[in-house]
Amino acid sequence: MIKRWIQRAIHKPGRLHSDLRIKKGEKIPMSLLNALIKSEAGDTVKNPTKIGKKSILLTRKIEQRAILARNLKRMKKR
Repeated sequence: MIKRWIQRAIHKPGRLHSDLRIKKGEKIPMSLLNALIKSEAGDTVKNPTKIGKKSILLTRKIEQRAILARNLKRMKKR
């Protein structure tokens, strides 16, 4: 298994925050991440929360970043 895979997986830190127009200090809500992951690339997603953009044009990259963010959020903190 590759050591330090998380550091290698994150090439542009903070990019998902800027795509969603959420300030760096704020957390991305799990409901928004789930909404992004459920829809397909090319769709316009309505933001279920009041944080960030109201509607988001979903690209494959944003979907991949949302999947990674959800997986990292779910990981057990040690």
